[in-house]
Amino acid sequence: KMAIAKRLYVPGTFIGFRRSKHHQKMHTQLLNIEGVLNMEDAKCYLGKRVAIVYRNKETDATVVWGKITRTHGNSGVVRAKFDKNLCPRFMGCPVRVMLYPN
Repeated sequence: KMAIAKRLYVPGTFIGFRRSKHHQKMHTQLLNIEGVLNMEDAKCYLGKRVAIVYRNKETDATVVWGKITRTHGNSGVVRAKFDKNLCPRFMGCPVRVMLYPN
């Protein structure tokens, strides 16, 4: 029998940057994780690694890694910090929340 491939990540979306009325914090990104609708569900993803995979002209695929740091509000949105600050053109792009190692 062939082994069934299992997905080791949960899909999500990069929805924007942490901000206030007048300022935007480019070093903290907001992520919406699929299937997470409240703060209690979001707490189980704290400390998980996050990857944004995109294609560019030099290489086939490039990955930017980050980590979920805390929740943001009551609707299940989480904050994440990436190794390099994300460009605003990534808003709306899919992200992968890895379900390992912790």
